Parts: sequence; C-alpha cells; structure tokens
Amino acid sequence: MPVKCLALACSPRKNGNTATLARHVLENANAAGCQTELLFLTEYDYEPCRACGGCDDTGKCVVDDDAKFLYDKILAADRFILAAPIFSMGICGQAKMFIDRSQKFWAMKYLLGESVVKDSNRPERRGIYLSCAGTTFTNVFAGAIQVVRYFFKMLEIELLANLCYDNVDAIGAILKKPGAMDEAASYGRILGEP
Repeated sequence: MPVKCLALACSPRKNGNTATLARHVLENANAAGCQTELLFLTEYDYEPCRACGGCDDTGKCVVDDDAKFLYDKILAADRFILAAPIFSMGICGQAKMFIDRSQKFWAMKYLLGESVVKDSNRPERRGIYLSCAGTTFTNVFAGAIQVVRYFFKMLEIELLANLCYDNVDAIGAILKKPGAMDEAASYGRILGEP
C-alpha cells in the first residue's frame, strides 16, 4: 500500500506561490512512490469555530459542513503538506479559520484522553508547512509557525520543516527565489520515504 500524501493549499490564488510549492513537493513525493492529492481550501464551504463546547464530550464538531470531509482526508493521509501564505503578518484567514475548527481534536486529546489516529499499524505521520510572504520583515513567519505547530500537534503529525520564503509576492515569484524549488523537491522526496 503506497504512502498517502495530501497537500492542502489555503491561498485564494490557485496558481499562487504556496500552491506552486505544494505542487512541486507533491510531484517529488509521487516520484518517490507516494500516492498524492492536492486540495484547495477555497473550494470548500466551512464555518469558523463557534466556541460552543459541543465537541467537549464527544470529540466531534456539531457544525455540519465541509470541514468534516477535509479533516477525514487529513486523518487518512500519512503525509501532510499545509501550504498557506502570510497575509497581514499572520497565516492567511482561510487557513486560520480552518485551523480553529481543529478544537475537536484538542477535545479528543486533552478532555477525552483519546488518540486522533485510531490505526496503530499506520506509518508515522509526517508533514511540512509551506509559506510565502511579500515582506522581508523580521519574524514575519513567527506567528504562523506557532499556529501550524499547534495544528500539526492536534492532528498527531510530526512537523518536519517550515519552508518559509520572504520577499515572494507576485504570482510566480517563488520560481525565482534561489534554492526554494530545490528545497521543496528535497522535502517531497523525504515525505515519500516509508
């Protein structure tokens, strides 16, 4: 059974820089033997967390929307790539709203004492975060990385790397960023390892 690698592209630009990076990582993961899939977050309809506490007793979100489908896809993946740019000094709103809905996993782990991943025979789950920012401000990625660490921890995914590139704004700019595509390719191959 091949290792499953899922990329979730969170930018509203389907041909933007983070989506370009995600495609490149997936191409290399596929060449290494992974079964790959790319999903665009903007194609799905999901609400923000209501902070209602409805998941506290069950570990299940009471909101019935596309977030459930997306979380099922992420939980089924052995490798996960989150591709989300920086908007206004933080992770883009589309990604943040979706990550906030991971509260149900926090409830499973810390209130109910359950594992998010039920199958103990699966390969160790690993993933990476891909991001670009138009600015070169110091620590522009710091807040986003903190959010991503939380998200991966809730999903029981080992975060292997944060591939973050500043001064990348215009569509296609990532292709001119020295070393970026090579680094992405390298991590694609790493994700392809069993």
